[in-house]
Amino acid sequence: MFKRVVIFASLPLIASCAAQSLHTEEVTYYQVETSKPYDEVLAELEVAIAEHNFRITGHSRVGKVIRDRGATNFPEYDTVQFCNLTLAKVVLEITPHAIGYMPCNVVTYQFDGKTIVRTHLLPEDTDNPALNKFAKEMNPQLQQIVDFAAEQ
Repeated sequence: MFKRVVIFASLPLIASCAAQSLHTEEVTYYQVETSKPYDEVLAELEVAIAEHNFRITGHSRVGKVIRDRGATNFPEYDTVQFCNLTLAKVVLEITPHAIGYMPCNVVTYQFDGKTIVRTHLLPEDTDNPALNKFAKEMNPQLQQIVDFAAEQ
């Protein structure tokens, strides 16, 4: 009898320790492939970002750094981060949890003779209608940036 009481009394405590996430949306990616030279893709990416009124906040040339450390013939891998502070303010006023999507990010890398250009999109199906509306306006811009960088 005592064991049953202990077990039932501890169930709420055990349940309260279970991890609950704030968001359960799935991260969606937008990706294109191109046979355009890698350096051209990066140059076009910078142009597209500027044309959409974003500013580059970081550029990590992971592949180059690995080659510089002695790994000859290591493929290209780059990550370009960018932001528009006006839009950042808008989305953070909608929800502070949106900080997890900032800054915007595009990765480029070589795979099977192609250059891959990829970005994550904002979720459009959350329980926050204002965030969904913002995402539906922002995602086409992110896709246009990727498309411009990759188009022949």
